[in-house]
Amino acid sequence: MRAEDAGFSAALDDYASRHPGEQETVALFRELLADTGDPFRRERLAGHFTASCWLVDRTGERVLLTHHRKLGMWLQLGGHADGEHDLVQVALREAEEESGLAGLHIAPDIFDLDRHWIPEHKGVPGHWHYDVRYVAHAGEREDFVVSPESLDLAWRGIDALAIDPAADTSLRRMAGKWRARRQDAR
Repeated sequence: MRAEDAGFSAALDDYASRHPGEQETVALFRELLADTGDPFRRERLAGHFTASCWLVDRTGERVLLTHHRKLGMWLQLGGHADGEHDLVQVALREAEEESGLAGLHIAPDIFDLDRHWIPEHKGVPGHWHYDVRYVAHAGEREDFVVSPESLDLAWRGIDALAIDPAADTSLRRMAGKWRARRQDAR
């Protein structure tokens, strides 16, 4: 096992201890990590790892979301690992590329795990994304730039997002986790 993969395995252990109700999800991610094919490459259409960021503003009250061009929905920033096994760095790279923001600070612990189906698009068959999500904090500058991968970007209030029935289920879950983390910190 590569050093990065051993670190990822340890991060999954930590996540499982903090979220005992998500053992089935953690087991799916462990199964993929143990696969002899390279699950960090998008070409593995049986499923592969992706990484994304719950990118919060300086106050921790808002999250930056993308109106995803391919999926047509509001989501967190993120993307494919493309062979990189350090998913923290993948999440940071994707957040910087998709937002144009510099000076982001990322926490190395896993914030959320989500396995979701990606439908067929432009000849690429439907497949599973095993998305590993991290918290990133914006620096001084919060003026984003919309990349070609997005239709738009917007800062959204986390409290409102947590109860928005139109929001993606995983966004509402992450908003709930973030609110609980803020509450515990008080």
